[in-house]
Amino acid sequence: LMDLLVFLAAKLSFIWEIGIPFLIALTILVFVHELGHYAVARWSGVKVEVFSIGFGTEIKGWNDRHGTRWKISAVPLGGYVKMFGENENVGEGEDERSMTAEEEAVSFYHKSLMQRAAVVFAGPFINFIFAIFAFAALFAIIGVPQPETDRPLAVVGMVSPNSAAETAKLKPGDQIVQIGNEKISFFKDLQRVISGSPGKQLEIEIVRQGRRIKVNVTPAAKQRTDKSGKSVTYGLLGVSADPGKVTYVRQNVFAALWQGIERTYSLTVRILEYIRDIFSGAQSAEELGGVLRIAEISGQVAELGIASYISFLAVLSVNLGLINLFPIPLLDGGHLAFYAIEAVRGRPLGEKAQEYGFRLGLMLVVALFLFVTWNDLVHLKFFSFITGLFT
Repeated sequence: LMDLLVFLAAKLSFIWEIGIPFLIALTILVFVHELGHYAVARWSGVKVEVFSIGFGTEIKGWNDRHGTRWKISAVPLGGYVKMFGENENVGEGEDERSMTAEEEAVSFYHKSLMQRAAVVFAGPFINFIFAIFAFAALFAIIGVPQPETDRPLAVVGMVSPNSAAETAKLKPGDQIVQIGNEKISFFKDLQRVISGSPGKQLEIEIVRQGRRIKVNVTPAAKQRTDKSGKSVTYGLLGVSADPGKVTYVRQNVFAALWQGIERTYSLTVRILEYIRDIFSGAQSAEELGGVLRIAEISGQVAELGIASYISFLAVLSVNLGLINLFPIPLLDGGHLAFYAIEAVRGRPLGEKAQEYGFRLGLMLVVALFLFVTWNDLVHLKFFSFITGLFT
C-alpha cells in the first residue's frame, strides 16, 4: 500500500511538473498548425465553421464576426478546423440537399484543386515557418555557440534517462577531465572518445563539487548509416553539454533568419534519415517515442529555462509538420496524395476508395500510437514497477 501511495504521489508530481509544460507546448503547436489551415481557407473564400483546440465537449467558446466558432474542448490532445461544405451536399440523411449558388461560393468542396491542396498543405507548412522563426529569434536574442575550437569544457548539462551515463550515476554539473589515459579538455573531445568506444568499459575521471571521482561507464553501442551507406557502430554516453558553459554570440536579424532556415532544414533531413534507417534496419525503433516521452522531455526542458523550451517547441513543430506530410490517409499528406491522384485522373477517387483509404490510415495511425506508447511505458519502467508491486 505504501508503494502504491508513493507511486500515486509521484504521478501527481508528474502531472504538475511534466504534464502542464507538455499541454502548453501541444496547445501552441496545434494552434499554429490549425491556424495555417484556417488562414488559407479564409483567403480562398472558404467559410470556416469551427476552430477547435482539443476534441470532445466544449469548455469555452465564442463566435467571431465571420461566423466561426472558436472553442477550447475537453480533450487537449489535438485540434481541428471544420470547413463548410467538405462534401458536395449539406445536411445528413433525409435532410441532405444540394447546395445553393451562394453556399457553393464558400464551400471547400467546390474550390479548385489547387485551392484545396493549398488549404491542406498550409497546416504542415506553417509548422516549418514557426520553427524557422523560433530558431531565428533564439539566435538573434540569445545567440549561437562560438566556433568548435571555443566549445565549452566537458561539463554535463543533462543526463538522458536509461542511458550509460545514468547507469554510471553521472550528474549535471560533473566536469569530465579524463577518460582512461586521455585528457579531456572540451566537450568535442568527450564525444570523440565515447563515439569510438561502443560497448567498451571506460574509466572516467570527473570533478564534482571540487572533488575528483573515478567511475566506470560502458557507452551504449548504436548503429547509424554513414554517407556511403555503410552501417557504422558508435558509442553513446547519453549526456549533453551544460548550456551554462557555452558562450553565445548574437546574430543580426538576417543572419539569424538564415541560420533558422538552415537549422530547420538540417533537422528535417536528420529526421528523414532516422526514419530511413529504421526501415533499413540500421536503427532500432525502440527509440521512437510518443505522447508520454514528449511530455517527459517537455518537463525537463521547461526546467532549463525559456530558451530551451522554445528550442524544444521548434523541434516538435518540425516533427509535427513532417509527420503530417506523410502520405497516410487521415493525415494532411494523405489528403494531398488523393489530390495528386485527382490531378492525374482528372476527377476525384470514388467514395468507396477514399473510405477504404481512410480506414487503412486509421489502422496505421492507431498501430503507430500503440507502438510508441508501449515504447514510452518501457522507457519509463512502468512494467517493471507494476511487476515489483507483486514480487
